[in-house]
Amino acid sequence: MEMTFVVPADRSPQKLSRFIRSGGRLSCSLWKRIKWNGQVTVNGVPSYSANMPVRSGDRIVCTWQEESDIIPSMGPLHVIYEDEWLVVVDKPAGQIIHPTGRTVCDTLVNAVAGYYKRTGQQTGCHPVYRLDRNTTGLVVVAKSAFVQHHLTAEHDRIRRIYLALTSGIPDPPSGMIDSPIGRKEGSIIEWTVRQDGKEAVTSYHVLQKFTDYALVALHLLTGRTHQIRVHMADMGHPLLGDDLYGGPCRLIGRQALHAAQVSFVHPVTGEKLLFTSPVPEDMAVLTGMVSETVFDRQELKEGGL
Repeated sequence: MEMTFVVPADRSPQKLSRFIRSGGRLSCSLWKRIKWNGQVTVNGVPSYSANMPVRSGDRIVCTWQEESDIIPSMGPLHVIYEDEWLVVVDKPAGQIIHPTGRTVCDTLVNAVAGYYKRTGQQTGCHPVYRLDRNTTGLVVVAKSAFVQHHLTAEHDRIRRIYLALTSGIPDPPSGMIDSPIGRKEGSIIEWTVRQDGKEAVTSYHVLQKFTDYALVALHLLTGRTHQIRVHMADMGHPLLGDDLYGGPCRLIGRQALHAAQVSFVHPVTGEKLLFTSPVPEDMAVLTGMVSETVFDRQELKEGGL
């Protein structure tokens, strides 16, 4: 990996390490990796001192190796977008993000590592956020620790819209759920709304009503474990298929939750990116819609939810 920085004209002379950490926006761990296993040049000359002064106009280039020790899997991978810094994939139901042990090799990161191997890439594999095993949809995977750090430094660096099928019809049809979430006492997998939990905020809007369920768009303003599932269950409208939180399972065999849209500003190029994933078949058949038309709705357009 290679990153280039130019010291701004209005910047006073300062130590190389200080500029890289502030102006370069590199995490402490990545800066250490570059120092010990990479290379830094200033105006084309290798620098070996973090205390070297840099001045306005200086061109600083950091290079380092990004390799993954994840076991490659030759399983399928649906790539939506790729550049030298990141890859966006569409995750199917039934797949977890990270291995839970050394012998597990059928996860999303294993599939990404296999994709890197098939395409001759020696790069990192850093999922920017997680989806539950049975939640489908878009996942952003950074190839560099720098990109991962930048996109996760603040939750609103990435805007994610989910589609869900809820048991019953939420009333009011639009709103903001601001209820803290913590682990449920006596359980190692279940979470619940509790006053001593961590802040959790979800915006929602009902897109389509049916006899006893609804298609709902949701925007996560925080990123707690099971946040959408817990918030909707607390409202009295658990997701269809979500047996962990009381959702009925007669219509669908998993929680009806899909990461449908993701948008962010590229941390390296500055380009504004937006990606969508069609509604999966098991959810689409319950709504009677052509999946692509969902994204034409105003509620799912940038800033509409």
